[in-house]
Amino acid sequence: MDHEKCEAYAEENWPKKSCTDVLCCLIFIIVILAYIALGIVAWLHGDPRKVLHPTDSYGRFCGQKGTPNKPILFYFNILKCANPAVLINLQCPTTQVRTVNNQCLLKALISHANVKYNCLSFATHQESNATQTCVGDFHIFRPNLLMCVCVCVCVCVCVCVCVCVCVCVSYRGLLISLVVSLVFILLLRFTARLLLWFTIIAVIFLLAYGMWYCSMELSQLRETPGSDVAIVDVGLHTDLQVYLQLRQTWIIFLVSLGLTEVSILVMLIFLRRRVQVAIALLREASRAMSYIMSTLFYPVVTFFLLAVCISYWAVTAVFLASSNEAVYKVMSPEANCPYANKTCNPETFNRTNISKTASCLGSQCTFAFYGGETPYHRYLFILQLFNLLVFLWLVNFSLALEQCTLAGAFASYYWAKRKPQDIPPCPLFSSFSRAIRYHTGSLAFGALILSVVQLVRIILEYLDQKLRGSNNMVSRFILCCLKCCFWCLERFIRYMNRNAYIMVAIYGKNFCTSAQEAFFLLMRNVVRVAVLDRVTDFLLFLGKVLIAGGVGKSPCQQSLICSYLIAHGFFSVYAMCVDTLFLCFCKYTTAPTTEKANLAEKLQQNPSC
Repeated sequence: MDHEKCEAYAEENWPKKSCTDVLCCLIFIIVILAYIALGIVAWLHGDPRKVLHPTDSYGRFCGQKGTPNKPILFYFNILKCANPAVLINLQCPTTQVRTVNNQCLLKALISHANVKYNCLSFATHQESNATQTCVGDFHIFRPNLLMCVCVCVCVCVCVCVCVCVCVCVSYRGLLISLVVSLVFILLLRFTARLLLWFTIIAVIFLLAYGMWYCSMELSQLRETPGSDVAIVDVGLHTDLQVYLQLRQTWIIFLVSLGLTEVSILVMLIFLRRRVQVAIALLREASRAMSYIMSTLFYPVVTFFLLAVCISYWAVTAVFLASSNEAVYKVMSPEANCPYANKTCNPETFNRTNISKTASCLGSQCTFAFYGGETPYHRYLFILQLFNLLVFLWLVNFSLALEQCTLAGAFASYYWAKRKPQDIPPCPLFSSFSRAIRYHTGSLAFGALILSVVQLVRIILEYLDQKLRGSNNMVSRFILCCLKCCFWCLERFIRYMNRNAYIMVAIYGKNFCTSAQEAFFLLMRNVVRVAVLDRVTDFLLFLGKVLIAGGVGKSPCQQSLICSYLIAHGFFSVYAMCVDTLFLCFCKYTTAPTTEKANLAEKLQQNPSC
């Protein structure tokens, strides 16, 4: 096929862009505005001091205003602690604990000396007739929450400093890993075929050697008495040497290696052309990235967006969790007090006649719990779920934006008539602007579907943690099946979204149409997809191990992790390039106006197309 046909096909399949999934785009914008409003409301109502500082039974912060010299909270025994609201109508019921007076349930009978420097200020009691206290089993915890938080912050700072020092010390290793990642990707254009076939041949010889070794061990065990015992008769043993003394074990090894060897040989015989296609695509992807080097650094933008999303979600979650107001209840020693367990205001309680009435003598307005009576406080759990859902939505949208941007840049390389002369200037920036301007709705639509599935998986994990100690095997089994199904569903949706974003970037259609076309296009080339995925995954995994292992002698393990992340960022761009070119080629070869020629032959005959 000549250049004129290639150019005509490109113009036909690169239509003028128009906005897609406008309704979802509007919903996405409204949700973002609502998310910002939620953060503002949470910031106005929340108080992070509730997380940093403990509060006493009156809602006062320990060590703060009102309790400046009492920074440590006095804790009840958590296993025996009861809500004050539960104890309103209770009195000391047993003969094991003597009744002292009607204030027994309101004030702990512990001396100030025993709870020195603690936040709670308990009243003493004249124990003239009592030998035991009404409330027992108290524990004093000297390290308060503020001290623990400070220690944790100091530890985190020290760890960050150590990481920075290690990175600074081993900056040469990280720089080498960055350069090696780039060189590895560029050299795949020339070494992909050699590296892949060398590995396949090496695996074949290793399997053959394994079969020979198993046969030798089997021949030696034939003369050993007792080696003919079945594995089932032996049972379970932690010592694996027991199984290695059985002939049946080596027979299983020999059969497994033989079947693997035969499978690889059969696949090489019948899928040789598919492997050649995969190698040709890898070489072409390396060539494309050599022309559009800016794509290698786009993961930095994604990392920044993810950091912003995670930070905003974490801060909003903390403010939402600490936005409950202190709720005070009327605590009365009299059982027939009509105001018992009613909400009260401690600032105005003494000016009321509640404590002066005959049926409510001695009543007090005591802190009960953190909550609230407004709709905002009643639906805090729903707001936390909304915060989590929007967070997942924004994270998946950021990843979708990266995939669509890279796909548009690499597609512009593919449809260029002459390379690199006809590649548009700044292809990455142009693709990014197209994705934001025209396809925000489509990207948000796909990200929303994936986010809902992820939220369901998180809820299932939460339920699994709650039911872990349950003996109901039916519910555990159903929950396990649901977790497995939604895990598979998430993987499928993630894979289809990736290909749908590529089709959106290339042809500018809405998400559903693009996903449908991508699905049927992949189904018509299912063998090519399987071979390409396996070959690409293998080569990229080999590159990651090579690059991360290159700095493995560094004194800090953090540098090893950073090197692996650098390689992963580069290779994720390379994998996106391979997938984009593959869909372009599949669409090109299945076009009704083109002949059904082999893809590898097309690449060899017309590399510019």
